[in-house]
Amino acid sequence: QVQLVESGGGLVQPGGSLRLACTVSGGINKSDVVTWYRQPPGTQRELVASIFGSDQTNHPDSEKGRFAISMDDSKNTVFLQMNNLKPEDTAVYYCNLRQRRGKWDPRVDDYWGQGTQVTVSS
Repeated sequence: QVQLVESGGGLVQPGGSLRLACTVSGGINKSDVVTWYRQPPGTQRELVASIFGSDQTNHPDSEKGRFAISMDDSKNTVFLQMNNLKPEDTAVYYCNLRQRRGKWDPRVDDYWGQGTQVTVSS
């Protein structure tokens, strides 16, 4: 059973930094995609950053330079480093694992963590 556990959220002042962690039980395969999403209050969930194959990353243009996603293979953990945080970054941050069922099976399964709250406020 795959489980994702997020950690590292909290209250931070504008301009501060946080590093979120997503630990995946059972490991992260090379073909898996791990994505951080966030859901601000009263809005839909939005993509923050994703990583594939340990070092192939994708960040929306709006977050480039402030957020960075990385992976520690040995710890089965994906990190989201967030710098120069702004009040509009306040949200619940979720980790998602999209995993192929097999090398020759194109179907995927999605797994989610429980979320971690990030609040940016003075």
